[in-house]
Formats: sequence, C-alpha cells, structure tokens
Amino acid sequence: MTTENLRVLVVDDHPLFRFGVCTLLDSEPSITVVGEASSGVNSVGAASELKPDVVVMDLHLPDISGVQATRLIVAERPETGVLMLTMSDDSESVFAAMRAGARGYLLKDAEPDEIIRAVQAVSRREAIFGPDIATRVLGFFNSAQQSLDPVFPELTGREREVLALIAAGRSNPVIAQTLSLSPKTVRNHISSVFSKLRVADRAEAIIRAREAGLGNNGSQH
Repeated sequence: MTTENLRVLVVDDHPLFRFGVCTLLDSEPSITVVGEASSGVNSVGAASELKPDVVVMDLHLPDISGVQATRLIVAERPETGVLMLTMSDDSESVFAAMRAGARGYLLKDAEPDEIIRAVQAVSRREAIFGPDIATRVLGFFNSAQQSLDPVFPELTGREREVLALIAAGRSNPVIAQTLSLSPKTVRNHISSVFSKLRVADRAEAIIRAREAGLGNNGSQH
C-alpha cells in the first residue's frame, strides 16, 4: 500500500495542540488533514463522514474517552487505522487502547518526524509504539509468559486477567473499562472465577490471587 494522499482526522480537545498536529501533518506532502474534532462523539461522526485512512486520537476527551471512540470508529470502519497520541503512558491505558482496535500508541512529547512516520505506518496496518511504550509492552508479555501457565491453570486467559485486576484492587467498572468489556460480562467472569477457585467472595479471591503472585504490584509493605 502506498502512503500517497493519506487522509487524516485529528482528534484532541486542546485547540493549540490540535492546530500544531494538523500543521505538522499538512507539512508532509503525502498527508492531507481532512478534518478535526474536539470530542469523542464528534470524532466518531467525523470518521463516518470523512472516511479518513488514519485517525490521530487523544485518550482523554470531554465526553467519551478516546478508547471508546476508537472502538466505535473501528467497529464501523475496520480499514481506518487509529494512532493514539496522548500524555498517558500507564499500562492500563495502552492495553485498553490496543483492545479497542488502535494500531499505534505515541506520547505527545514524540519528535515531529516520529509522529509522521507513525501515521504512515498505521496506514499500512503496522503496529507502532513509542520507545517507552514498546518497552512496557514487551515487559508485560515477558512477565506474562513466565507466570501464566503455572498460576490457576483452570482459569481462561480472560478470567486470569479479571482476577489479576481484582487482586490489584480494581472495581468492576474499572475492570470493564480496562478490558473493554460490558459490566455484565465482567460479573459473569468474576462468578466463574469464584466458582473455579471455590472461593466465597471477593476478599477470599484476593487472598488466593495475591498468594499466587497476582496483583502484588498494587500492594504495599
């Protein structure tokens, strides 16, 4: 696929930053900024109307989040690539964005040429991460590989994710947002976890999980 005439939609609720990104991208001959949006809801409508090749999406928006907007855009237009461009570098935000269908994740302090290259890469259906984010992603999978098999083999991978978030003290709504699941699905997973582990409640599940090494990152000595 060629990167000629890439159509890009820029989504950010800060006018000055949005203007800067639009100016940067328009300075690249192969890219055309076809629209801007300052909220998640507006971005979904703009993506449907303008049919961009790439959406540059902020994470924190005034109505729905960038993760929610990404999920809606990708559901309607799977061919559109979404590049998250945000200040948030925490693991939960990164993985929530990836689960929602984003192909790339950069921090707002990225170099201008890095942003341009990322937009072009996302348009080619490549996954692209900033250096710090890539290190975090690799670290997650390396640690997961070491711990997934021996810990609660009776659980599915998703049930194990839910249990780890319970053990880290996350509420059901936070778990639902982190894993891009409905509240009902989260409740079903939790019920299944309790049944398989033969525990009576959340507190008992947390004890079992932490004894096995899950969720200890959020605990204190």
